[in-house]
Amino acid sequence: MRLTLRIWRQRNAAADGAMSTYEVDGISPDMSFLEMLDTLNEELLLNGDDPVAFDHDCREGICGACSLVINGEAHGPNGVSPARTDSRAWGSTTTCQLHMRSFRDGDTIDIEPWRAAAFPVVRDLVVDRSALDRIIQAGGYVTVPTGSAPEAHATPVPKPAADAAFEHAECIGCGACVAACPNGAAMLFTSAKVNHLNALPQGAPERGTRVLDMVARMDDEGFGGCTLTGECATACPKGIPLFSITAMNREFLRAARKGR
Repeated sequence: MRLTLRIWRQRNAAADGAMSTYEVDGISPDMSFLEMLDTLNEELLLNGDDPVAFDHDCREGICGACSLVINGEAHGPNGVSPARTDSRAWGSTTTCQLHMRSFRDGDTIDIEPWRAAAFPVVRDLVVDRSALDRIIQAGGYVTVPTGSAPEAHATPVPKPAADAAFEHAECIGCGACVAACPNGAAMLFTSAKVNHLNALPQGAPERGTRVLDMVARMDDEGFGGCTLTGECATACPKGIPLFSITAMNREFLRAARKGR
């Protein structure tokens, strides 16, 4: 495959950025998207040019580091072959699990970093997503008593509560929901972290303060307001449902009333 890549290049947060165009050839349809970028960087290095900086770690769809906007979509297409135009869908994979068979020979691909006020660009395609870490630090924990570890079955967890906790625990904190939201909101991420712990009996001691503290921190970090457009849930590679936000809103109202 021969492809034209239009990539955002920016030396640092203070510098102006711009799209730069590159041609790559000999790309296998079985390559992952990040392997394709590796191939480009090898060519750039051989030519004495600066490689394109981009985030990655596990490359297994687990860590959430591979944060790229591809052709205007967070994480790009979901891997469905472009020949199957009746079933082409978006947003159900991470960038590292996206393969080049999702594109056609001769395609032009636009590659940009996450676009959000709370995610400043560090260099090229790398953004600072530490705001998400600070939201978790504000309330994403449970009280752990000192002493020996409790028995595994000491605190029974009802099956519906366990299912709800596991569903929300799938969030990998990639930030695709923020990048896809027209308001740059982090409500889907925050709600996943709140609902994950609030569903469990182990999370009950902080239930009243957790949602208040995490939402307050989210607002302090400069994320936009949620208008429930639903783009966040569409872009989420782990399928966190949109009703997670409404569940957190109920928790917030409950905690706010109890606090007063």
